[in-house]
Amino acid sequence: MLATVVASITIPACSQDPDLLARVVPVDKKAKQLDTLALQNIREREEWNMPASVLYTDWDNNITHYKGSTLPETYNINLRGFHMPTPSRVITSNFGPRWGRQHKGLDIKVYIGDTIYAAFDGKVRVVDYEGKGYGNYVIIRHSNGLETYYAHMSKHLVRENQTVRAGQPIGLGGNTGRSTGSHLHFETRLCGVALNPCLFFDFRNQDVTGNNYFFRRSTMESESARATAARGK
Repeated sequence: MLATVVASITIPACSQDPDLLARVVPVDKKAKQLDTLALQNIREREEWNMPASVLYTDWDNNITHYKGSTLPETYNINLRGFHMPTPSRVITSNFGPRWGRQHKGLDIKVYIGDTIYAAFDGKVRVVDYEGKGYGNYVIIRHSNGLETYYAHMSKHLVRENQTVRAGQPIGLGGNTGRSTGSHLHFETRLCGVALNPCLFFDFRNQDVTGNNYFFRRSTMESESARATAARGK
């Protein structure tokens, strides 16, 4: 009799009972959804620990220009959730050749003490001073793959390894380093390679150029020239 009872308990499997299956399947779906959310949360935490880890192999606070990865042939750069680094609409110097050398960013007119803002969510990689170059500068790595540079500032307002949100104050405008007047030198780099900020930002209209920018290595120079013609000095 006992054997019969045990058998009656162990034999019915959910595969043999349609009603039981109907009750179990939604639970399985919920479990999978919870697993997916847990993995997503883990990925988000990892992304904050090292933004754009798919592109960058390491995190170094002591190297200004990252050199650890090869520039991809193509890459989709998400420009949503941006904040203009300054409300100034005046570009005083374009990206490209200048005075016999390459100017790696845009010079934007700001005054000493003007607030400078993070362009996207990210993590501060470098906070430093360079007397013969950037002066007081900050570099932020963002989850969209870009690193943004903010140079010649009078004061830093963030520290290395600090996570920041788009629009958070990171420094004050200034005239430090190799500078001939108060301005913000603003750079956008992908895997250490300087790209024209006019590809992404329209300072005149205080906006980005779109929700996304699809980078192509083969056309970056021609697209940069068109961007300068449309949005430059």
